[in-house]
Amino acid sequence: MANVPKPYELEVVLKEGYLHATVRGANSAEAVLGYLSEIREACLRRGYKRVLIEENLQGPGLGTVNVFEVTSTASARTWPAVLRIAFVDVNPEHDPAAMKFAETVARNRGINVRVFSRVDEAEKWFASEPTDGSGTEA
Repeated sequence: MANVPKPYELEVVLKEGYLHATVRGANSAEAVLGYLSEIREACLRRGYKRVLIEENLQGPGLGTVNVFEVTSTASARTWPAVLRIAFVDVNPEHDPAAMKFAETVARNRGINVRVFSRVDEAEKWFASEPTDGSGTEA
């Protein structure tokens, strides 16, 4: 079977108290579910419970139904592997209201996620809560 390339590129960097995941590629439900799964696995392997996702996917934003489905599916797989998620969509063409909707869907499923417009805002949110240094809530 041929090795099919992923529709995204993911870079994960260990920071003090969290993982910083940067994702680039084509915007699709498949890409989002794929990178979220990889981030979950990276958190499990490294013992980190907090992640900052900096997303820069190209193409139109996902529609409301896709946002709901992707967020619902990903939320069911998140806890307890990841306890806190900061999300920054750096593509200015994407509607911030769609990301706020995704935040609401995830929070309604018990996921501690916040959407930010800038990475430094997300970093301040992480700094406001103590950890044991490995990204585990203290």
